[in-house]
Amino acid sequence: MAAAAITCSAADLHPLLGGAANASAAAEYLCSRFDAISNKFIDTNYAVDNTYLLFSAYLVFSMQLGFAMLCAGSVRAKNTMNIMLTNVLDAATGGLFYYLFGFAFAFGGPSNGFIGEHFFGLGMFPSSSFDYGFFLYQWAFAIAAAGITSGSIAERTQFIAYLIYSSFLTGLVYPIASHWFWSADGWASPARSDNLLFGSGVIDFAGSGVVHLVGGMAGLWGALIEGPRIGRFDQGSRTVSLRGHSGTLVVLGTFLLWFGWYGFNPGSFLSISKAYGESGSYYGQWSAVGRTGVTTTLAGCSAALTTLFGKRLLSGHWNVTDVCNGLLGGFAAITSGCSVVDPWAAIICGFVAAWVLIGCNKLAEKFKYDDPLEAAQLHGGCGSWGIIFTALFAKKKYVNEVYPGIPGRPYGLFMGGGGKLLAAHIVQILAISLWVSITMGTLFWFLHKLQLLRISTDEEIAGMDLTSHGGFAYEYSDEVELPILKNRLNLTRKDSSAI
Repeated sequence: MAAAAITCSAADLHPLLGGAANASAAAEYLCSRFDAISNKFIDTNYAVDNTYLLFSAYLVFSMQLGFAMLCAGSVRAKNTMNIMLTNVLDAATGGLFYYLFGFAFAFGGPSNGFIGEHFFGLGMFPSSSFDYGFFLYQWAFAIAAAGITSGSIAERTQFIAYLIYSSFLTGLVYPIASHWFWSADGWASPARSDNLLFGSGVIDFAGSGVVHLVGGMAGLWGALIEGPRIGRFDQGSRTVSLRGHSGTLVVLGTFLLWFGWYGFNPGSFLSISKAYGESGSYYGQWSAVGRTGVTTTLAGCSAALTTLFGKRLLSGHWNVTDVCNGLLGGFAAITSGCSVVDPWAAIICGFVAAWVLIGCNKLAEKFKYDDPLEAAQLHGGCGSWGIIFTALFAKKKYVNEVYPGIPGRPYGLFMGGGGKLLAAHIVQILAISLWVSITMGTLFWFLHKLQLLRISTDEEIAGMDLTSHGGFAYEYSDEVELPILKNRLNLTRKDSSAI
């Protein structure tokens, strides 16, 4: 948002300079200097806000490294190269498809409430509405949704399927969902000038629904249609733990994601220099940015500690992987309401998110659902809780600061704001679940029918690093072992083709 211009009128200034012959010229000169200073302030304001947005985009993009490390540590060593490459390609394919179509579908206004219509290939960029930093920031969000999905279908998915679903998700499915809730034209956006959903619109500030529920639902359908990994459930239908090969990478990835979340949530303000009320106060959007960082932190910390002691009571172990997932579940939950709740409420959010994740994992085992990274449970389950949480605890003052201009806008039910916001948020959960189920569920089903989704049994047993990527991620001490494994796999394939 640009700073207010400093205005100066030579006609108003002239009487103040006395009756000197050159008073008129002096007034005009002084006003020209005021105009120059005003323009410098405007330029500086744009520069500060765009620098803030770019820095936030870099933080969110760094989360891709966090996803890569977390995924690598959570799978078995024989599939490390595969999962790392899929994370790289989420960013690469997502970049092209979001540039060509995705951004236009998401923010291409003026448009209808369902889909954007302008800015294909960043045409007419930059404009008074958007600059390049905004595209970069939104692209980083889009590829985060694709990264979530890749974790659900890890260790058993054909490489071509990754390319197809990632392009489809970042180019169409995610952009349309983000248009609904984040574009000023979206049918459920809180930024609409009129016809707000339940008089409020959906307050999904940084994407518990738009990013996490979309990615989690997509992963859910992919994993359901593929089925569990070989050996995940034994013949007696008992759960068998297929542990990831590196707790070190899991912890490293978790900390990188934590670091990036400070761009994900506070960065979603998109600017930092806006004043709330009169200028010259210590309190403004910069304060809200800081508060959002605090609520994000507290929700994650609360979820981590709750998971630590909860899993200790349930399993008897202090499990670092469970704690890392619980921490991330707290972050996914607070993402929706991080800007409109108090810090004490964020602690409640994280506490409940931990139990939501534990409960979702219990359900997954009961129904023999296999998700190597608990991505659907974490991002889908905790993301859904975060949407409900916001509708319960959003504070009136913060809602009016972050979403100004609508008198009497509903806020959190538990904060005295009535049930309209909760109704809008239930609609969001249902709409996203239905949209992703229709689009991504259908895509995964077609890939399955075309035999493009799941790898063969032999390849899954040997590991995709060996069968698809030319070798393992880690060097073996026995240099003879790798050729022997390849030879065995080739013999198995020949026997299968002979039959």
